[in-house]
Amino acid sequence: MYRTRAQQFDDMVLDAVARLEPRWETELTGVEFAVQEVPEAEELADDSGPLPLARVVPGSPDPDSAARPATATRIVVYRRPLLARAEDDDELSDLIFDVIVEEFAQVLGLDPEAIDPGYRDGFD
Repeated sequence: MYRTRAQQFDDMVLDAVARLEPRWETELTGVEFAVQEVPEAEELADDSGPLPLARVVPGSPDPDSAARPATATRIVVYRRPLLARAEDDDELSDLIFDVIVEEFAQVLGLDPEAIDPGYRDGFD
C-alpha cells in the first residue's frame, strides 16, 4: 500500500512513542502526540535560537473545574524542521525518537537520560 511522506513521518512518531510504552505506559496515558508542518509564527518571533523541532502544550490540570474540561498535555512534533535535519529515514527515525524523549522528559520534569538511557544529545 502506498504511504505518503507525511504518513510515513506520522508512523515514525507513533513508533517512537511505542518504544517508550513498555517503561512509561502509565505516564504516557496523559499525553497526546501531534504532528504539525512547521512551528507557529509566535514561536519563530525570537530568531536568536535554533528552529524548534517540537513543543509541549500543557494540559489543564484541574479535571474538577466546571468552567473548563480537562485537557491532556500535548507534544507537538514539527515535520519540516525534522526532515531538514535528517539525511535519510534511519537518521530521521532516530531524531524523532530523541525529540520525543526530550519533550516527554520535560513533561515529567526528568532528564532525557532517565527516560531513555540511550538518549543522544548531539543535534542541538
